[in-house]
Formats: sequence, C-alpha cells, structure tokens
Amino acid sequence: MCSHLPPCPSAESVDHGAARIVVSHPEQGWSRLCNGAIRFEDLGELLPDGRVLSPRLPY
Repeated sequence: MCSHLPPCPSAESVDHGAARIVVSHPEQGWSRLCNGAIRFEDLGELLPDGRVLSPRLPY
C-alpha cells in the first residue's frame, strides 16, 4: 500500500503504528494508516488481517 519513501512499516511489524495516516475521520474517532491498519482515538487498532489490538497507554 505504501507508495512513498522510505516505506512505512508493515501492519505485521512491531512498529506498525509509525505508518503515515492516509485517511482521517476525527469526527468518527478513527484514522487509516498507510499499511492498512485502522487506529481508533482510544489507541485501539484493527489490523488488515482482522486482529484487534486493545487500547494501550501512550508513553
């Protein structure tokens, strides 16, 4: 999915949250990252393969 350089981390990588936001819907509380993951405003995530990552505290 990533068409820029350097490429974003894949959705399977540990640092997948570092990917660029390509679609933002703050009024709905979510954003889609370049690697296909969906990040919610509570910091939970939905990965392209359907896995759900629970919200985590930002440090």
